[in-house]
Amino acid sequence: MTSAIHQTQLMGRYGRGAGRQAGGRRAFTLIELLLVLVILAILAAVVVPKLTGRSEDAKKAAAKADIATIDGQLETFEIDAGRYPTNDEGLGALVNAPGNVKSWKGPYVKRLPNDPWGNPYQYRYPGQYNKNGFDLFSMGPDLHEGGGDDIDNWSDSSQQGK
Repeated sequence: MTSAIHQTQLMGRYGRGAGRQAGGRRAFTLIELLLVLVILAILAAVVVPKLTGRSEDAKKAAAKADIATIDGQLETFEIDAGRYPTNDEGLGALVNAPGNVKSWKGPYVKRLPNDPWGNPYQYRYPGQYNKNGFDLFSMGPDLHEGGGDDIDNWSDSSQQGK
Protein backbone atom coordinates (compact mmCIF):
# COMPACT_ATOMS: atom_id res chain seq x y z
CA MET A 1 0.00 0.00 0.00
CA THR A 2 2.81 2.43 0.76
CA SER A 3 4.18 1.74 -2.65
CA ALA A 4 0.90 2.74 -4.29
CA ILE A 5 0.82 5.96 -2.26
CA HIS A 6 4.41 6.70 -3.21
CA GLN A 7 3.56 6.08 -6.92
CA THR A 8 0.65 8.47 -6.67
CA GLN A 9 2.79 11.13 -5.02
CA LEU A 10 5.40 10.83 -7.81
CA MET A 11 2.79 11.05 -10.53
CA GLY A 12 1.24 14.08 -8.84
CA ARG A 13 4.56 15.80 -8.34
CA TYR A 14 6.34 15.06 -11.66
CA GLY A 15 3.55 14.29 -14.05
CA ARG A 16 2.35 11.21 -15.76
CA GLY A 17 4.88 8.42 -16.26
CA ALA A 18 7.39 9.65 -13.69
CA GLY A 19 8.89 7.16 -11.35
CA ARG A 20 9.50 3.55 -12.09
CA GLN A 21 8.43 1.82 -15.24
CA ALA A 22 7.47 -1.81 -15.44
CA GLY A 23 10.53 -3.85 -14.59
CA GLY A 24 11.89 -1.28 -12.16
CA ARG A 25 13.87 0.94 -14.59
CA ARG A 26 13.41 4.62 -15.26
CA ALA A 27 13.21 5.53 -18.96
CA PHE A 28 14.74 8.57 -20.66
CA THR A 29 12.35 11.30 -21.68
CA LEU A 30 12.23 12.64 -25.19
CA ILE A 31 13.75 15.92 -24.03
CA GLU A 32 16.71 14.13 -22.42
CA LEU A 33 17.33 12.18 -25.62
CA LEU A 34 17.11 15.34 -27.73
CA LEU A 35 19.51 17.12 -25.39
CA VAL A 36 22.06 14.33 -25.80
CA LEU A 37 21.68 14.47 -29.59
CA VAL A 38 22.22 18.24 -29.58
CA ILE A 39 25.37 17.88 -27.47
CA LEU A 40 26.71 15.18 -29.83
CA ALA A 41 25.94 17.35 -32.86
CA ILE A 42 27.79 20.30 -31.33
CA LEU A 43 30.80 18.12 -30.54
CA ALA A 44 30.80 16.72 -34.08
CA ALA A 45 30.57 20.23 -35.53
CA VAL A 46 33.66 21.25 -33.56
CA VAL A 47 35.79 18.10 -33.94
CA VAL A 48 35.10 16.86 -37.49
CA PRO A 49 36.42 19.95 -39.33
CA LYS A 50 39.68 19.68 -37.39
CA LEU A 51 40.17 16.09 -38.49
CA THR A 52 39.25 16.48 -42.15
CA GLY A 53 42.25 17.02 -44.36
CA ARG A 54 44.58 15.21 -41.97
CA SER A 55 44.43 12.09 -44.09
CA GLU A 56 45.50 14.00 -47.20
CA ASP A 57 48.29 15.74 -45.27
CA ALA A 58 49.53 12.35 -44.06
CA LYS A 59 49.56 10.99 -47.62
CA LYS A 60 51.54 13.98 -48.86
CA ALA A 61 54.06 13.57 -46.03
CA ALA A 62 54.40 9.86 -46.84
CA ALA A 63 55.02 10.66 -50.52
CA LYS A 64 57.72 13.19 -49.58
CA ALA A 65 59.40 10.60 -47.35
CA ASP A 66 59.26 7.93 -50.10
CA ILE A 67 60.72 10.34 -52.66
CA ALA A 68 63.57 11.26 -50.30
CA THR A 69 64.33 7.55 -49.72
CA ILE A 70 64.21 6.64 -53.42
CA ASP A 71 66.27 9.75 -54.25
CA GLY A 72 68.98 8.58 -51.85
CA GLN A 73 68.97 5.08 -53.34
CA LEU A 74 69.27 6.51 -56.86
CA GLU A 75 72.32 8.48 -55.69
CA THR A 76 73.83 5.26 -54.31
CA PHE A 77 73.12 3.51 -57.62
CA GLU A 78 74.89 6.37 -59.42
CA ILE A 79 77.95 6.06 -57.16
CA ASP A 80 78.15 2.30 -57.80
CA ALA A 81 77.29 2.26 -61.51
CA GLY A 82 78.73 5.61 -62.55
CA ARG A 83 75.37 6.71 -63.96
CA TYR A 84 71.69 6.97 -63.14
CA PRO A 85 69.23 4.39 -64.48
CA THR A 86 67.97 5.12 -67.97
CA ASN A 87 64.29 5.85 -68.61
CA ASP A 88 63.95 2.30 -69.99
CA GLU A 89 65.50 0.77 -66.84
CA GLY A 90 63.51 3.10 -64.63
CA LEU A 91 63.24 2.62 -60.89
CA GLY A 92 63.29 -1.14 -61.44
CA ALA A 93 67.10 -0.82 -61.67
CA LEU A 94 67.09 -0.31 -57.90
CA VAL A 95 65.58 -3.78 -57.38
CA ASN A 96 66.97 -5.83 -60.28
CA ALA A 97 70.39 -5.41 -61.87
CA PRO A 98 70.29 -3.93 -65.36
CA GLY A 99 72.08 -6.21 -67.79
CA ASN A 100 74.71 -3.69 -68.80
CA VAL A 101 75.81 -2.58 -65.30
CA LYS A 102 78.79 -4.61 -64.01
CA SER A 103 79.25 -2.79 -60.70
CA TRP A 104 75.64 -3.04 -59.48
CA LYS A 105 75.67 -3.67 -55.71
CA GLY A 106 71.95 -3.83 -55.10
CA PRO A 107 69.22 -4.39 -54.54
CA TYR A 108 69.07 -0.83 -53.31
CA VAL A 109 65.46 -1.23 -52.16
CA LYS A 110 63.59 -4.44 -51.35
CA ARG A 111 60.58 -3.39 -53.38
CA LEU A 112 59.42 -0.26 -55.11
CA PRO A 113 56.60 1.39 -53.21
CA ASN A 114 53.61 2.93 -54.88
CA ASP A 115 52.67 6.44 -53.88
CA PRO A 116 49.96 6.86 -51.22
CA TRP A 117 47.33 7.11 -53.98
CA GLY A 118 48.29 3.68 -55.33
CA ASN A 119 50.31 4.75 -58.38
CA PRO A 120 53.96 4.13 -59.20
CA TYR A 121 56.41 6.97 -58.61
CA GLN A 122 57.47 8.63 -61.86
CA TYR A 123 61.15 8.72 -62.87
CA ARG A 124 62.73 10.68 -65.71
CA TYR A 125 66.41 10.82 -66.68
CA PRO A 126 67.75 13.19 -67.72
CA GLY A 127 65.45 15.36 -65.74
CA GLN A 128 63.22 17.99 -67.27
CA TYR A 129 63.52 20.07 -64.08
CA ASN A 130 66.79 18.67 -62.69
CA LYS A 131 68.91 19.19 -65.81
CA ASN A 132 72.02 17.46 -64.38
CA GLY A 133 70.11 14.73 -62.60
CA PHE A 134 66.74 13.03 -62.58
CA ASP A 135 63.15 13.97 -61.89
CA LEU A 136 61.33 11.83 -59.35
CA PHE A 137 57.71 12.58 -58.50
CA SER A 138 54.24 11.46 -57.52
CA MET A 139 51.33 12.82 -59.51
CA GLY A 140 49.54 13.48 -56.23
CA PRO A 141 45.84 13.19 -55.39
CA ASP A 142 44.58 14.29 -58.82
CA LEU A 143 46.57 11.44 -60.49
CA HIS A 144 47.76 13.78 -63.28
CA GLU A 145 51.14 15.35 -63.82
CA GLY A 146 50.97 19.06 -63.10
CA GLY A 147 48.00 20.72 -61.49
CA GLY A 148 49.90 21.98 -58.46
CA ASP A 149 49.47 18.94 -56.23
CA ASP A 150 52.44 16.85 -57.43
CA ILE A 151 55.09 15.84 -54.89
CA ASP A 152 58.56 15.97 -56.46
CA ASN A 153 62.31 16.21 -55.92
CA TRP A 154 62.83 19.60 -57.59
CA SER A 155 60.36 22.01 -55.97
CA ASP A 156 60.86 23.98 -52.82
CA SER A 157 59.63 21.52 -50.18
CA SER A 158 57.53 24.23 -48.48
CA GLN A 159 55.47 24.61 -51.67
CA GLN A 160 55.00 20.94 -52.60
CA GLY A 161 51.55 19.42 -52.63
CA LYS A 162 49.73 22.66 -51.83
